[in-house]
Amino acid sequence: MRTFLLVLLVLDSLVVMAVILLQAGKGGGLAASFGGASSSTDALFGSRQAGNLLTKTSWWGGGAFLLLSFLLSLMYTGARQPESILENQFNPQPAPVAPATLPPANAIPQPQSPIPLTPTPQTPPPQQ
Repeated sequence: MRTFLLVLLVLDSLVVMAVILLQAGKGGGLAASFGGASSSTDALFGSRQAGNLLTKTSWWGGGAFLLLSFLLSLMYTGARQPESILENQFNPQPAPVAPATLPPANAIPQPQSPIPLTPTPQTPPPQQ
């Protein structure tokens, strides 16, 4: 289902690109609106025309593109399964915890110092 919707999205995007490139430019843009053109509403908002086939196709194609994109994003973020072994390693199951019992106070060994507390005599190196 995902592959089918993805193919539809790609085909829709190609059709919308072709339809938009085939449309004739309206000319002027914002520069004509504010740069000294007539102040009528036709100059600011464009004249009211019945939409031709290319305009309607671009609107419907854009709507279909948005809908397909939204559906695909929902499908891909839905029930996502871990895709690698590494993802499973970072979510380990918690180990069971045994109840703690303390040994008697006299059974605890005292820590040993790695440095001897009594100095050892050092002999000077032989001279030649």
